[in-house]
Amino acid sequence: MNRIQTRLQHNKKILSIYFTAGFPNLEDTVSIIKSLEENGVDMIEIGLPFSDPLADGPTIQSSSTQALKNGMTTKILFEQLKDIRESVKIPLLIMGYFNPIFQYGVEKFCKKCKEIGIDGLIIPDLPLEVYEEEYHSIFKNYGLLNIFLITPQTSEVRIRKIDAISKGFIYMVSSASVTGGKNSFGKEQLHYFERIHNLKLKAPQIVGFGIRHQESFFQATKFANGAIIGSAFVNFLRENSIQQIDTFTRKFNSLKK
Repeated sequence: MNRIQTRLQHNKKILSIYFTAGFPNLEDTVSIIKSLEENGVDMIEIGLPFSDPLADGPTIQSSSTQALKNGMTTKILFEQLKDIRESVKIPLLIMGYFNPIFQYGVEKFCKKCKEIGIDGLIIPDLPLEVYEEEYHSIFKNYGLLNIFLITPQTSEVRIRKIDAISKGFIYMVSSASVTGGKNSFGKEQLHYFERIHNLKLKAPQIVGFGIRHQESFFQATKFANGAIIGSAFVNFLRENSIQQIDTFTRKFNSLKK
């Protein structure tokens, strides 16, 4: 069973953290991953920097720009991660846009992910229909779960289609805006969380976008199986050392009951 699927079987809420590979410094990637696992994070999304990140807010855009300036490439990321499974046991996903993956070669990319021990991919701009027609078999051959996104605007028909093909979790985008939103959610978003919960989907849901503090984490996980923190953690890395990551994760770990 895939590590993501195994972790989703646990009863506790999932704390997933996103960070941009190669930020703040090119060689920080592995140290950040190890520290996150040591400090109670359940799953990690490793951001593959791209020059035109359409869904990302200014914080993650800025971190991607810095990572690219630092020299981060797909090849370098894979080199950095080649021995990661000697020490890290939790699920690891790569989140990025399709262009760098396509340029690298989709099957070559997936094969490398399997060799390293990557469990899944999140590719926001890869349409469901294109994935089904052209890439589903490749992902399956290399044991990779493709994680699909839904938003408050996604129709129930499409949500159920995504649910039918999903083998891991559904990435439940909290709003239609870019990443890095408000400190807490409004009534409309809270209604959305409850509405999706009431659909009784087979795939677990994990909420992302706009989760910054304990209140928003609590709100996001009231009806969902976990939450993803991205911009807030990237901002933390900008201002603090990797050795201080425990001060960031501690406040969220207390809410995972």
